[in-house]
Amino acid sequence: MGGTEHLTVRREGATLILTLNRPEAKNALSLPMLVGLYDGWLEADGDDTVRSIVLTGAGGAFCAGMDLKALAGKGMDGQRYRDRMTADPDLHWKAMLRHHRPRKPVIAAVEGYCVAGGTEILQGTDIRVAGESATFGLFEVKRGLFPIGGSTVRLQRQIPRTHALEMLLTGRPYSAAEAASIGLIGHVVPDGAALEKALVIAEQINACGPLAVEAVKASVYEAAEISETEGLAAELKRGWPIFDTADAKEGSRAFTEKRAPVFRRA
Repeated sequence: MGGTEHLTVRREGATLILTLNRPEAKNALSLPMLVGLYDGWLEADGDDTVRSIVLTGAGGAFCAGMDLKALAGKGMDGQRYRDRMTADPDLHWKAMLRHHRPRKPVIAAVEGYCVAGGTEILQGTDIRVAGESATFGLFEVKRGLFPIGGSTVRLQRQIPRTHALEMLLTGRPYSAAEAASIGLIGHVVPDGAALEKALVIAEQINACGPLAVEAVKASVYEAAEISETEGLAAELKRGWPIFDTADAKEGSRAFTEKRAPVFRRA
């Protein structure tokens, strides 16, 4: 199991939990964190016993965005990872889910700050839970910067355009309640309970057929990028083979026998 000094990895059943672990900097992104994140996505993709991923942050914060000094490797943090960035200059975008989409569902468990690059990573996750005191926002324009992690493309596809533009153009903070009201997150829970709720959702996903779950996730994202007619055709292409799997047969037998199914990715 991987991980770095700024990204911890642990298993809870069939769920891989990735924790941004730089609490003294509100989990601002650093090279060790980005390398650990990308390796975590790859670990989940390559391990069929992993059925879901939870992304969270340590110390009561999710992610306060990019630490430009740390990313540049000007401090001690990250020097040993420079060769990874040299070998793959796209690694940071893959880590932030801009240029990589994990096969398994990714659930964000947010506490505290989830701003700038944190809100951009959030847009690459599939299901989102936040503590009631969490704060969201894209502050780049207030600093004369551009939210280049994908927000000008993704945000308007995930929430109504008027809300996307307000968030992008004002650079103001959003409470968890307001983020939920515009559809940026799906659940607001008491502070400190985001991870617990995310793991409950993960367990519900883990109990489903893994081949079906992965096909459904892939179909949803594929359909979002093409016309409805093309999407329906693509859905049939992805969906019909699932009915011929051993998982599908097991699911039908279990329903008939009134028991919980045992899925084996077959």
